[in-house]
Amino acid sequence: MKKIISKFVREQKRYSQNELSNIFELKSDEFDRFIRNLKAFGVLKNVKNDLKQRELSNLIDEDVEITEVESENDAYLYVFTYVGVITIGTRIIKCYPKYLLKVDKPLNEMKQVLKVLNKYKSKEQIVNLYNGNGDNKSFNLLAVILFLINDYYEYGVYNNTEDIVEINGEGEILWDKTINDGFAIINNNRPYYTELYTEKTVDDEYDFFKRLHECILTNCSRQLQESELLDLFDISPIELSEENIDDFGDREYVLYRLQSELNVQFITRKQILIKTLYAYVSNERTLEDTYGISMYGTNSFNLVWEEVCAEVFSNKLNIAIGQLDFPVELDGGYKSNTRLIDIIEKPSWIGFDDESTTFNKSAKDTLRPDLISILKNKGTTQFIIFDAKYYNIQLEKEKELRNYPGIEDVMKQYLYQLAYKNFIDNYKIDTVKNCFLMPTQGQGIVKKGIVRMQMLSNLGLQDIQIRLLPAKMMYEKYLTSKIINVKALEL
Repeated sequence: MKKIISKFVREQKRYSQNELSNIFELKSDEFDRFIRNLKAFGVLKNVKNDLKQRELSNLIDEDVEITEVESENDAYLYVFTYVGVITIGTRIIKCYPKYLLKVDKPLNEMKQVLKVLNKYKSKEQIVNLYNGNGDNKSFNLLAVILFLINDYYEYGVYNNTEDIVEINGEGEILWDKTINDGFAIINNNRPYYTELYTEKTVDDEYDFFKRLHECILTNCSRQLQESELLDLFDISPIELSEENIDDFGDREYVLYRLQSELNVQFITRKQILIKTLYAYVSNERTLEDTYGISMYGTNSFNLVWEEVCAEVFSNKLNIAIGQLDFPVELDGGYKSNTRLIDIIEKPSWIGFDDESTTFNKSAKDTLRPDLISILKNKGTTQFIIFDAKYYNIQLEKEKELRNYPGIEDVMKQYLYQLAYKNFIDNYKIDTVKNCFLMPTQGQGIVKKGIVRMQMLSNLGLQDIQIRLLPAKMMYEKYLTSKIINVKALEL
């Protein structure tokens, strides 16, 4: 059996060539192929090897260097821009989020992150069959295996049923068959049947697709076990079958049977499962294949953090204002089914025609805050505008300010308040709060500071507060669909 090399790396940490070679036990010729494959799928980038880059925890696009991979070249540092798991041949890369700064092997934290990713991805209702696109497109075996296993734990084994006719069974009585084929005793001109034909539906235990599904599930579980990933994904081993896929016939025959089943199957969940089994069989290989690369995770963990914050703090952005509790009744200016996001004005583009008259065109997009909360607190109403920011901010008295949201993010946060100013005034909302929400490895909520632009503060706009939120606590609430009261932030 090939040796599996399974290692943790931190997202956006800078690694030298020697560090990566040592971590993954790479020889010179292996290093080139290893780096080239990861860069082709956008999970690894390189930057100049200088002091500035070594001190940063956030990667800026303009810092990325486009270079050819060369062995024994220390001019560049390598940066993983991914959170999740990557398999590349016999090497397993476990990329953990950048805010986990105080641990080198965050197994428990990574387990939780993967559960968060699974919930986040499940909303998309998509099986990620392939990595990349164009020439870099490849079959994503890991994502397919995880989909099949998660689907099994939620819905069980694929089954087809058959209807069985019994005599005096417990199922539904088949009156037509009983009257036509049965024997009746006539008493007082009324028929009495001593035997009733009944029908029941049972699972076909020897169904081809049920057995194939059990075989593939067992195979998938063994692959994860051999790749040391069962524990990381917190999955129990699955042992349902002693058959091999070859026992079902050659590949073309198995694919033909799956396609035929798909043509007569009308249940959406089963259709998706059959298509995924088809993809697995048609691309059959193992996670340890030398040139195979599979991924489960995301290049955009900032979007996951936004989703977590939106759910945990009960985002009202897409809620109709008629369902929200304001100090005064809605007036004629707004309809009760108008959402908070709809209130923000869209840019108007005004054109001139040949006769010097004007016409208006409304843009499709406008400002969009991450989430809004409405808080009743001691008889007052607070309108709170949040922006979830995935940054490792350094805001310390004796240190340089680093890793903070840019001026565009700050300006947009002020503009959100301006966008809602008339609405806030009309409905007598007492106070407005602005806040950036950032993840931390710590255990408690941290009141980190504020962001202020004095010229905007002079216009009556609120300073932007900064709160560091324990990622572990946020994920626990997200995974259990629980809410945190905004009062806990002490805005």
